[in-house]
Amino acid sequence: MNPILRNVIAVLAGLIIGSVVNMGLITLGSSVIPPPPGVDVTDMESLQSSMHLFEPRHFIFPFLAHALGTLVGAVVAFIIAAAHKVKFALTIGIFFLIGGIMNVFMLPSPLWFAVLDIVGAYIPMGWIGAKIGESLLTKKSG
Repeated sequence: MNPILRNVIAVLAGLIIGSVVNMGLITLGSSVIPPPPGVDVTDMESLQSSMHLFEPRHFIFPFLAHALGTLVGAVVAFIIAAAHKVKFALTIGIFFLIGGIMNVFMLPSPLWFAVLDIVGAYIPMGWIGAKIGESLLTKKSG
């Protein structure tokens, strides 16, 4: 397969699979830790007007969704990429970081969560995803 095409597929697959993991955890989160009464987590307006009702426990699954979605997407991109695998894993982290920054502006979350999310959920998970991908490929070839 053409290496450029393979790299494009790596990024697309990483973004799609990472997004599926992200949304799955967000969906699961509201059943494990119910939102405050009257809040519809599927409606952006409801979230925006009710964010002040959220307690720290309500931010566990959003952080896990952002971090694990990025991590899984980075591993997928690393494994599929033809070359410069770490760069492609980190590219997934950058794409999800951009989404995270946009989310901070759209939803008025507490400052502690915004900082934790932006600093801890994206670029570090892209790098860890590259390390996991490297380990998986080493085991496969070894």
